[in-house]
Amino acid sequence: MIVFDLRCGDGHVFEAWFASSAAYESQRADGLIACPLCEDSRIEKAVMAPNIAAKGNRSEMRATVPAPTDTPPSPEAVKAALETLAKIQAKALEKSRWVGTAFVDSARAMHLGEAPTQPIHGQATLADARALAEEGVSIAPLPFPVIPPETRN
Repeated sequence: MIVFDLRCGDGHVFEAWFASSAAYESQRADGLIACPLCEDSRIEKAVMAPNIAAKGNRSEMRATVPAPTDTPPSPEAVKAALETLAKIQAKALEKSRWVGTAFVDSARAMHLGEAPTQPIHGQATLADARALAEEGVSIAPLPFPVIPPETRN
């Protein structure tokens, strides 16, 4: 897996993980990457600062880690942040098709060119997800559970 800092046409910078640089290029060319804040699909790589460790004998070169704040976020702030993330996920899934337990087969078929590439979401075991990632299939876990459409009221 590789992580890139990406920037949309409106200047929002966000982080995304890909199986490879080629997977990023393919998804970008297919218009499958969008800004999580504004949904702009004009995406490019943002400048990233490499994290290179200093030699152990150069104490003046060691990076300093900022001290944690003494005040933890309030429960209301945590709740608001989680609600915002849930809304972003729900908005992203509006353009994605639920495939349920067929996720692994569907993702693999798209990766192999046996099915048209499209955004999908569904269910996979951890072992199946690892196997897909090892095969170079671009997948990512969703931060919040998804209720299958057939079980909604």
